Amino acid sequence: MESKNALSIIMPCLNEAETVEVCINKAKLFLHNHDIQGEVIIADNGSTDGSQEIAAKAGARVVHIYQKGYGSALMGGIEASENEFIIMGDADDSYDFTNLQLFIKALEDGAELVMGNRFKGGIMPGAMPFLHRYLGNPVLSWLARLFFKSSISDYHCGLRGFRKQAILSLNLQTTGMEFASEMVVKATLQNLRIVEVPTVLHPDGRSRPPHLRTWPDGWRHLKFLLLYSPRWLFFYPGIFLIFLGVLTSAILLPGPIAAGNFTLDINTLMYASLLIIMGVQSVLFFAFTHVFGVNSGLLPQDDNTDKMIDRFWLEKGLIISLGMILLGFLSSVGALIYWGENQFGNIDPSFSMRLVIPGAVLFTLGIQIFFASFFLSILNTKIKSNLPNNN
Repeated sequence: MESKNALSIIMPCLNEAETVEVCINKAKLFLHNHDIQGEVIIADNGSTDGSQEIAAKAGARVVHIYQKGYGSALMGGIEASENEFIIMGDADDSYDFTNLQLFIKALEDGAELVMGNRFKGGIMPGAMPFLHRYLGNPVLSWLARLFFKSSISDYHCGLRGFRKQAILSLNLQTTGMEFASEMVVKATLQNLRIVEVPTVLHPDGRSRPPHLRTWPDGWRHLKFLLLYSPRWLFFYPGIFLIFLGVLTSAILLPGPIAAGNFTLDINTLMYASLLIIMGVQSVLFFAFTHVFGVNSGLLPQDDNTDKMIDRFWLEKGLIISLGMILLGFLSSVGALIYWGENQFGNIDPSFSMRLVIPGAVLFTLGIQIFFASFFLSILNTKIKSNLPNNN
């Protein structure tokens, strides 16, 4: 690296007195051995064990971050850096800060985010809990690849390199451990150039348990992945429910179906109809989330989704909803006629409910789509944030 202070090595810190000094020394040794002008930043998140004093004495720049959380500490350190290239890593001595050459080379070759991969580099005995290694990390990383069409194999590696402006442009918001997922997800959605390099994970040097909580933090990561993928959270489950409900209803509408000792009749038909209603609700939630997310900058533009929503824009949505309401009315009229033919007395529910249930479902869906069409129109209204002051 040619420019002065071209690299910042940032470590989030919360009560890391046992290991912070050795991490700083390793980072400084790397800078010295590779003739890199840079600095070590300790983003302290309110340590009470003297970590700040130890870090300052070891030659690091200590930045005090008062908002609690792993993500808050890292963002504070990133914002405090004045350098183009940044490498972040935990201050628990689980990563070897003397061996960062692959990260630097990838950044110099044009990468905007360089992810460490512990599964390719090696996980030393005792370095990662069994559940994290064989369940949490593989499952969450697989889901992230599925949801966002990413090629990253280790979404939660804490050793990463990146260009400062590229990461700041992502407008990262989370403050806790899910910050790790948010960075990769948003970088993927914004088409940043991401590279993965092998890195080794060592057992951390602390005598106390790690800050990471297996189930709560795992849920926070999963929740974040779902929130940023409304297609998988709402759309695909909704389509599946609609398909299952329509298929079952089509089979049962002509009459009961015998399956061995069981007979499927109007009770099953009613539940199948509920599946259709729930599925349509889920698809509508997908449309609401997509339009709001795109307009607020939380989600990227997606041409295919936009075209799909445009097909059911206000006027078309109203036409579809009124058509459903009309069909529901006609089905209900048919049920009323059948009742009248029986002098409004006792009737065969197995027949009458095959008119009433579809009518009720069509009424419900028609009303839902009617109001959803207006709501989508409201969500997509461009609001002028800087109106002239007439006072």
